[in-house]
Amino acid sequence: MSRKALRSLLLHAVLVLGALATALPLVWMVSASFMPRGEASSFPPPLLPSRPTLAHYRELFTRLDMGRNAVNSTVLAVAVTFLSLAVNAASGWAYAKLRFPGRGRLFAGLLGTMVIPGQVAMLPLFLLLRSLGLVNSYWGIILPGLASIFGIFLVRQYALTVPDELLDAARIDGASELRIWWSVALPLCRPILVTLAVFTFLGSWNDFMWPLIVLTDGAKYTLPVALAGLAGEHVLDTELMMAGSVVTTLPALLLFLLLQRSYIDGIMLGSVKE
Repeated sequence: MSRKALRSLLLHAVLVLGALATALPLVWMVSASFMPRGEASSFPPPLLPSRPTLAHYRELFTRLDMGRNAVNSTVLAVAVTFLSLAVNAASGWAYAKLRFPGRGRLFAGLLGTMVIPGQVAMLPLFLLLRSLGLVNSYWGIILPGLASIFGIFLVRQYALTVPDELLDAARIDGASELRIWWSVALPLCRPILVTLAVFTFLGSWNDFMWPLIVLTDGAKYTLPVALAGLAGEHVLDTELMMAGSVVTTLPALLLFLLLQRSYIDGIMLGSVKE
């Protein structure tokens, strides 16, 4: 065997081992969710259930009413995704293609705020929402997610690749800036918008800290918050906890797997410099 072939074999072996190490906890999580009560806590823990059962999932959606939490997460994630796409797409396009005083300084200031941890702004943001009467409401979750500095940056970097001649031709034909943004910019920026949509949806779906701070009514809890409450009440019920983890993780994982090609392509195409 040549040295090149041996190096390739070792590389693939390392990649396979890494993939197995990453997938094993997820596989065991799904397997444990079907195990009879107490089986997952035995030592050594079994890899497969001895008698598969759906009792834990039935308990989640009947006695614990986690279906309502799943609806809450879905509504919030979809609303945040669509509204955030509109705001970020308009802002990113404006910073890339519109000329206005202070554009460079404003954008540099936005980028500078990215180094500030998000936790620093949580207290003033919470006080602002409380003064507006938005605590314990879905709008208290949606409004802070409307604009993302990373989203604006991502759209701007991609919009820089759109030829100015195309926009000048549209202006000569009498199109307004709003019409150009809607009919020209959005179709051309579709790859990066899909990437941003996946990124935003996953971030909103998995968000735990902010819904925990804003929401006080258990009927409005999202899945991550409800799962944390489930851990506190049923800390010894490993199988039920794993079923709740599957319900929380599986939709986001499936979405990423379905759109991963568009997600990666958008990231790569948006990595340009001005």
